[in-house]
Amino acid sequence: MTPNSEQLAIQERVALPTETMTIMMGPVHPAMHGTVRVVVTVDGERIVHADVQVGYLHRGFEKECEGVTWGQVFPYTDRLNYVSPILNNVGYAMAVEKLLGVEVPERAEYIRVISGELSRVGDHLTCIAAIAMEMGAFSIFLYCVRARDEVYDRLEELTGARVTHAYCRVGGVKDDTPDGWLEKVRAGFGEITGVIDDIDGLLTKNRIFLDRTQGVGVVSTADAISSGFTGPVGRASGIDYDVRKDHPYGVYDRIDFDVPVMDAGDTFCRYYVRMEEVRQSLRIIDQAIDQIEPGPVKAVGAHRVVLPSKNETYNTIEGMIRHFKLTVDGIQVPEGEAYSYIEGGNGELGFYCVADGSGVPVKVRCRPPCFIVTGQLGNMLVGHTLADVVPIFGSLNMIGGECDR
Repeated sequence: MTPNSEQLAIQERVALPTETMTIMMGPVHPAMHGTVRVVVTVDGERIVHADVQVGYLHRGFEKECEGVTWGQVFPYTDRLNYVSPILNNVGYAMAVEKLLGVEVPERAEYIRVISGELSRVGDHLTCIAAIAMEMGAFSIFLYCVRARDEVYDRLEELTGARVTHAYCRVGGVKDDTPDGWLEKVRAGFGEITGVIDDIDGLLTKNRIFLDRTQGVGVVSTADAISSGFTGPVGRASGIDYDVRKDHPYGVYDRIDFDVPVMDAGDTFCRYYVRMEEVRQSLRIIDQAIDQIEPGPVKAVGAHRVVLPSKNETYNTIEGMIRHFKLTVDGIQVPEGEAYSYIEGGNGELGFYCVADGSGVPVKVRCRPPCFIVTGQLGNMLVGHTLADVVPIFGSLNMIGGECDR
């Protein structure tokens, strides 16, 4: 049989000598967020090897903590996952409270849950915005930012800061909620839910979006487990694990909510798990607002841990001395070590603290969840095209400050 022109053209292309090419993506590439470099080896457009290099935003968090008091660590934790900083505050505070044996008042626990879940909503909205924008869906980015501003407005009213809050304290939280704040939080649900519904309608069944995300960057359940995946990325691969459910802390054991789990393990699942988690976070906040009761927001009677009020500091010698000693010398944490963990925006966020009895930590070690998932990014990219690097990387929600802690 005589080959036709198409078959001859194919034979000619096969006969042509080819060689792979190495391309640097990042750290200045916009999709790498200025914090990661991916050295990809491509055969045509197909990735045959990827070397993921982190560390361009190295913060030295763990070393910094060795030079300040236990209370002064809080602003450093803000700058780990700076998209959901209150969750970092809570995780660190719980580790120190475990060392001290301090009991946190119930109202403070509820405030931690409400503010922490608001932070989680902001975190997920930011990730969804990045996934969509980096594939050209700029309107979705604007919708997400609009909803996130609702979250930021409420957190600014609560903490006095819009992004890095340093709101938690060992033994509770900095201040009680402002008058009418809880009602404002609930009133903002409509804005956030409306945006999530709009995004759902625009993206979830969008043919272009599905083609770019389904079957892209797949991580099997077995691989996710062996790699230590947690959080939305782990749940997108079928791991039914959430610290709030499996190891309840605070008042999560009193709240009814679902843990969204999918099993395809691709970029689409990682997107949609976060969409559903936003809805569940609002459900958690709604119940917490119903259940919260008046009361103190700092540990009662823990004079060696909690700063006195301004009135007491300015008007009594005892209060002034207490304030001075806690500020200058720090909380005197008994010798020992403790590990505490919570459900952060990207999964299990843990803090391991070592104390020698002084007011300064010997060691504060962080388990950053997005560092774990970023470690598998190279394997996830192999076999895909250069254009797939962006949505795969975006779906992991790698936060530089947390990854390079």
